[in-house]
Amino acid sequence: MMKRLVSCSLVLVLGFATSGIAAQKRPAAKKPAPQARPQKPAVDMTAVQTQVMLDRAGFSPGEIDGTMGTSSTRALEAFTKSGGRADALPADAVTTYCITEQDAAGPFVPNIPEDMVEKSKLPALGYASLIEALGERFHASPALLKAMNPAARFAAGETIQVPNVSATVAPVGPPRGRQSDAAASPENPAATTVSVRKGTSDLTVTDGAGKILMYAPVTTGSEHDPLPIGEWKVTGVQRDPKFHYNPSLFWDAEPAHSKATIPAGPNNPVGIVWVDITKPHYGLHGTPEPGAVGKTASHGCVRLTNWDAAKLASLVRPGTRVVFTE
Repeated sequence: MMKRLVSCSLVLVLGFATSGIAAQKRPAAKKPAPQARPQKPAVDMTAVQTQVMLDRAGFSPGEIDGTMGTSSTRALEAFTKSGGRADALPADAVTTYCITEQDAAGPFVPNIPEDMVEKSKLPALGYASLIEALGERFHASPALLKAMNPAARFAAGETIQVPNVSATVAPVGPPRGRQSDAAASPENPAATTVSVRKGTSDLTVTDGAGKILMYAPVTTGSEHDPLPIGEWKVTGVQRDPKFHYNPSLFWDAEPAHSKATIPAGPNNPVGIVWVDITKPHYGLHGTPEPGAVGKTASHGCVRLTNWDAAKLASLVRPGTRVVFTE
């Protein structure tokens, strides 16, 4: 009897010992691996498609940057109000381009000084780099081009992806000759009116029948140099203008500065086009910084991207009405 009790005790002890060993050897339950966060696409292609669609339709979003910011949103609203379809995104919004030897040759001006007098000492104010020149050609920000082509060296012979914008600068403008006051009647639909709204930082060109010929974002002045509200007229258009710098007209000019003539070029302070109006010292013009249009202040004039300024120049002539409103 004693033996059986001892035997049972041994079994019980061994049973407890076996259970303990098993518990020690049993692997701990693995925690589920944290799920990797989905990578944000390098380029928002829907935004690029929308911006290319607007650019082609004549409702400029400004610089195509793959972001639906304020300028693009306002352009889309104007486009849909005029009968455009916001969902009609182009399947061919992106195309390829082979960089040529001529593209890469420049000439470029990599170190453009901020000082106006120092700018005047340069022979020309060309593009600072090849990627800046390509950005202007395809209405795109250099940052977007880099994002679309992460492995690119941007060198001659290289094929890159670019926004597939229209190759033409603008639709056919009004007939040659001066636009008289009589021409601005409903009976003459060729007559154009340029309207600039300060509150929404945009410009619209319409014909005599009210049809929109062009829409674009603009910069319209600043607290120191507000937009001159009122009605004016175009007096002329100058392409590749030199800029005549007069420090007395700029509140933030260096006191020691003297008058200077800034050479022509896309990085000229007024870009590649100057549309002169009857308001002295004011005009509508291009800019060396297309990404800043509608986002920063100007010295009172109306500033557009260089490509939008070129389009505007093709649609106006001496006598064209220019209306500035709040």
